[in-house]
Order: sequence, then structure tokens, then C-alpha cells
Amino acid sequence: MSHPRTEPGLLATATPSAPPAPDRVLRVIALYKFAKAALLVAVALGALRLLDPETAARAQRWLTALAATTDRKVVQRLIALGLGLSPGKLEALGSGAFLFASLFTVEGVGLWRGKHWAEYLTVIATTSLVPLELYHLARGITLPRIAAVVLNIAVVAYLVYALRRHHIRRAAEQRDP
Repeated sequence: MSHPRTEPGLLATATPSAPPAPDRVLRVIALYKFAKAALLVAVALGALRLLDPETAARAQRWLTALAATTDRKVVQRLIALGLGLSPGKLEALGSGAFLFASLFTVEGVGLWRGKHWAEYLTVIATTSLVPLELYHLARGITLPRIAAVVLNIAVVAYLVYALRRHHIRRAAEQRDP
């Protein structure tokens, strides 16, 4: 094994230290973002597939059959939502879902890799959506809506904490080189 050699007047070259261990909470948040992205891709593909009349008719038959065996109110709302949209609205829904899926994927990759820009992006994007989630929650309290608001506020709180911790550590390193 060779050791760094020093010549008079030169400092020994340090061996590179191991990279810091990944932040497990950031990894969990990244997985959450990936799951949301996958769900939105499914929504987008479903919305765009409903533009095909044959697919729309098949979905309507499937939902009608489902209504016979489950809670009719829920199924009726799904039919009204999915099949009552115009082709333009279905395209907009599909495009919007793909855009948000792209955003969530970028956030997820950046968080998984421990990038600070991803923490900032996620704080900004997630915080901007909380008022919309609160609006939907005010229109009707459901467990999924409560969970979405609580999870997103927890994500923002943790990321703000992590960013502050990073800035404090950086400032300390600059003071004590």
C-alpha cells in the first residue's frame, strides 16, 4: 500500500474521503415523488386512451358492470368525471398529468441523488400546491385529501429543516476553514 509522499515545502495529498451517507428521509421523499409520478402517468395515459371511442365505450361498459357490484355513488362519479369530459378536456388532463409527472420525476431524481437544487425545487413546487389541496379539502374532507395535505406539509417542513441545516453547516465551515 502506498502512502502519500511529501517533498520539502509540499503538503501530502489527502486520500479522498468517502461520500456522506445518503439522507434516508430524502430517499423516502424521492420514492413518494416517484409514486406520484407513476400515478400521474397512469392518469395521463388513461385520459388520452379515452379519446379513442372504442376505449371509451369499453371503459363505460366496465364501469357500468362495476356499478352493479359496488357502491353506485362512487362509480357514478367516476363515470361522470371520466366520460363526461370533452376531448379537449381529456387532452388537457392528459397533458397536465404528464407535465406534473415530469416535475415529480425531476424532483425525485434530484432528491435521490441528494442535490440541494432538488430540495429547493421540491419546497417551491410542493408549497405552491398546498393551497389547492386545502381548497379541495374544504370542499369535502376525505382521508386521501387529509393524507395529501399532511404528507406535503411534512415534506416541506423536513426540506426547509434540511436546507437550514446545510446553510448553518456551510457557514460554520466558512468561518473555520
